[in-house]
Amino acid sequence: MANFSIDHLHLLSRDAMETAKYYEKMFGAKLIPSTGANGLPRCDVDINGQIFRVTTAEPDVRGPAPGPHQQLGVDHIGLHVEDMDTTAAELERLGVEFAIAPKTVRPGVKIAFISAPDGVTIELVQSNEA
Repeated sequence: MANFSIDHLHLLSRDAMETAKYYEKMFGAKLIPSTGANGLPRCDVDINGQIFRVTTAEPDVRGPAPGPHQQLGVDHIGLHVEDMDTTAAELERLGVEFAIAPKTVRPGVKIAFISAPDGVTIELVQSNEA
């Protein structure tokens, strides 16, 4: 069998560059602007080597649909953090909106959920589990 690895996570947005700027501000992402296959603005968002590709959606994209490039967002993106309390305080200062405030879900594991642009939810995970 072929050896697979994740190349990127693709998000659709009403405005790729504005969405990408959110990830830059909140998570220190490096932005790599370009043009999508649909001819509209696209931006690769690099968070420590993990690529989120954000493409401006066609105007007729409305919501959940059966195929790729036909809906906004994903269920959620999980980001590991070393220190939940410090990270949450810094993100609140930057204006992040928590859908679920930081909480301990079991010993050694804290999570929080952030509401990002275009209905994307980001989970922050601090885990001391091996």
